[in-house]
Amino acid sequence: MQPLNDSLVYVVDDDAGVREALAWLLRSRRLLSEVFDSAEAFEARRQPTQSQPTCLLLDVRMQGKSGLALFESLIEQGLHLAMPVIFLTGHADVTTAVDAVKRGAFDFCEKPFSDNALVDCVEQALLQSKTVLSARKKTTLLSERRAELTERERDVMGLVVEGLPNKLIADRLEISVRTVEVHRARVFDKMEVKSAVELANLIRDASV
Repeated sequence: MQPLNDSLVYVVDDDAGVREALAWLLRSRRLLSEVFDSAEAFEARRQPTQSQPTCLLLDVRMQGKSGLALFESLIEQGLHLAMPVIFLTGHADVTTAVDAVKRGAFDFCEKPFSDNALVDCVEQALLQSKTVLSARKKTTLLSERRAELTERERDVMGLVVEGLPNKLIADRLEISVRTVEVHRARVFDKMEVKSAVELANLIRDASV
């Protein structure tokens, strides 16, 4: 299991006993948590730009706004991938939780839940969050570097990534091989790579 020391688990449940038990369990496994007694309280929290892996343990049924309604809001905001949702459900709501998983929830745990099974699920959700955030960071970095390229440099980069040698790039763009070499060197410099393979991998990884 990868280190998750920088992660945060949100717990949203209107049962104080459940909140306290989950906070203690997560703390015993060295996982930081923040607890909320309602969906409204969770939505009212300060929302900094997400930079750390997070997941949400969410009760299906609560007074006020339900867990399902909160989940729908997260989907609309595109937050459910970087902050995976694990539903906490009673036996009567298992079918509802299964439907939520089909709509994009990470998983569900039926009360009373196994401590080990729940923590395993939380750790997997946090790993997903970490992966999504890493991919988004790479995409942002790639966009920033691409913005520094001229239009011609972008043309050359596209053909380099396709695997074309300088001579064919020159023929395709109707420029000299020497000009291709100059543009290619500038592309590598601005994209901070040392080879065509590294460049292709950078673009591929940012597209995952």
